[in-house]
Amino acid sequence: MDEPSMPNSSAGTPQTTPPTGPPTPPIPLAELLAREELGLRRIAGPADADLLWVHTSEMADPYPYLLGGELLLSAGVLLTDPDHYVGRLVEAGAAALGFGVRPVHETVPRALIEACDRYGLPLLEVPPETPFTTIARAVWRLMAEARHRELRRVTRAQQALATAAARPDPVPAVLHQLATQLGGRAVLLTARGQEIHAAGRRPEAAGALTRLARVVARERPGSPSSATDTHGGTHLSAYALGGGEGLVLALATRQRESGDHTVAGIAVVLLSLLAAPHQGADAAGRSAALVRMLLGASPAEVAPLLGPTGPWTVIHARRTDGAPADALTAGALGASLGTALVDAERGAGEAVRVLLGPGPEADRIAARPTPRPGWTLGASAPTAVTALAAADAVAARALAHARATRAPLTVDAPTGGLAALIPPEQAAAHARALLAPLTAPLADTLRCWLSLHGSWDRTAVALGVHRNTVRQRIGRCGELLAVDLDDMDVRTELWFALRQT
Repeated sequence: MDEPSMPNSSAGTPQTTPPTGPPTPPIPLAELLAREELGLRRIAGPADADLLWVHTSEMADPYPYLLGGELLLSAGVLLTDPDHYVGRLVEAGAAALGFGVRPVHETVPRALIEACDRYGLPLLEVPPETPFTTIARAVWRLMAEARHRELRRVTRAQQALATAAARPDPVPAVLHQLATQLGGRAVLLTARGQEIHAAGRRPEAAGALTRLARVVARERPGSPSSATDTHGGTHLSAYALGGGEGLVLALATRQRESGDHTVAGIAVVLLSLLAAPHQGADAAGRSAALVRMLLGASPAEVAPLLGPTGPWTVIHARRTDGAPADALTAGALGASLGTALVDAERGAGEAVRVLLGPGPEADRIAARPTPRPGWTLGASAPTAVTALAAADAVAARALAHARATRAPLTVDAPTGGLAALIPPEQAAAHARALLAPLTAPLADTLRCWLSLHGSWDRTAVALGVHRNTVRQRIGRCGELLAVDLDDMDVRTELWFALRQT
């Protein structure tokens, strides 16, 4: 076994949130114990536990540095009060304790065994020949295998749901397939709790499921997009569908796997799209507006067909993990924002564009945009339909700023304050004259650089170029404009001018 290590820098900063990323199924303790080459032996506590990660610590009280769900490995260097030690581990949510014997302790202390039995914490004896790092590698390997199995299950479910959506009776078919994949009940409800379609055996918690669905129904401002609960051992979930009519997908299952939320999200997107034609004249009006624009009409001419005159908000989005967004993930983002107007077909490396039109849900989101898990967003301010092209450029700049500053959301608000005192025509004419020597790439680089307070690295990230390229472009801007870009007065005037373009 490795020599016991004293606390190091990895244990010196409390971690309060788990790392982001796709959900990984927990590892049953029994699977780790079944690895005979590790020689682990459970000597106290229950046999069942789910492991989420491995942590090694020789602190007398590791509580502040635990996330919950750990297999904590220790050689007991500072173990003086086993009862207090185990109590703190249980309070922190640790899943199990692995205790390495020798060189500090010849055997596992009897008081520690009794404490683990008393608190219900599984205690594993780690033999001297098994390094802690070997145990950690075994857990990570088991987690990778479990995640691969779960991804394959989710992929099969996605294919089955997509096939069901292509049937002549798509909504009942999708609900039936969803109930089959999750092993439970799937119900499509109205905002008032009336069943439209259902599949799977009716659970005893049917009343609780209906009440949960009303929580997410889009009948009142501030309703969440999803909610979960438990009732007598049954897991309940409710998801609001996009479209503005308050339709809700409600699920009741006996168990909840890590990929179930992803499967449900796929069903939400499909059902939102399938239900959209039945949600009034709103979709028909927008389809007519699209046809007319394709045939040459201007945004101003088709604005009356789009319902209320405004406002509209443009959002650009990229996945935080860097992976390209496919139609399903982009559709899920649109559904969470309450809109089906999503453009994800722009090629690899391009942002997803989302358009929020007038309506209760869109108005609420536009008034107070909030981050979306797994996405980096840039949003324009609410604007008229005739100014969407400019709003699209604003949203693109906001997304670049969000990525460069590692912020989940940036909203580019309209120019106000002193700038509002200058007539727009005069401001625009001054900007055109001042910036005339610059090409579009140079102007874009200068705008981004100024918005990020002259940071070379953040500007490079936002523009997707090397930092030396940024330096060369900014130097060229200074030469063409014949100004000193280190002068704050110069920067201020240029920033004002760039905001008018």
